[in-house]
Amino acid sequence: MAKVRNGRIPNVHFKKDWKNRVKTWFNQPMRAKRRRNNRIKKARVVAPRPVAGPLRPIVHCQTFKYHTKVRAGRGFTLEELKAAGIYKKFAPTIGISVDHRRRNKSVEGLQANVQRLKEYRNKLILFPKKASKPKPGDSTEAEVKMATQLAGTIMPIKRTYKTEKARAITDEEKKHSVFRSMRMARANARLFGIRAKRRKEKEEEERDKATKKK
Repeated sequence: MAKVRNGRIPNVHFKKDWKNRVKTWFNQPMRAKRRRNNRIKKARVVAPRPVAGPLRPIVHCQTFKYHTKVRAGRGFTLEELKAAGIYKKFAPTIGISVDHRRRNKSVEGLQANVQRLKEYRNKLILFPKKASKPKPGDSTEAEVKMATQLAGTIMPIKRTYKTEKARAITDEEKKHSVFRSMRMARANARLFGIRAKRRKEKEEEERDKATKKK
């Protein structure tokens, strides 16, 4: 580069050996092929069981932002299995995931998962260990012949949305202030302990005054 007037002396870095720092990956197509072959091998190994793994429960997402959405959980609770009439140690053997840590906090969630378990149990084709000596609860020979391996997710969770019809706003709703009601609810929750303490102290003072008068 030629020097122009009283400018800065050129100090351009053109020899950085960039070709040594460039990373390339030409194995991407073969990796995809390898993963596909591994999925096929796994499906053959677990056949005739479902490829996607065990049945998962319906749970609500965490935090206030996402708690209205539902997703697949880790496993069914012991309470849900008991309500569905499935023994906790028998459940994993028939493709039902179990999570002994999770607790049910709502009746609706419990009932939804119990219904899910019952529906799965009705659809399940249970192969007998010995074809000559089937146990009670095992599928018949005709049902076993009809069985096919499920490729997708077992009983996928469908998100339902409730739509409300448009209506006119009432006078009561216009007067109601959500901001004010939320502030009052927070204040009541924050001052609950100190108010209870003051109430108790006041009752004790009144009791002491009553005893002194007597």
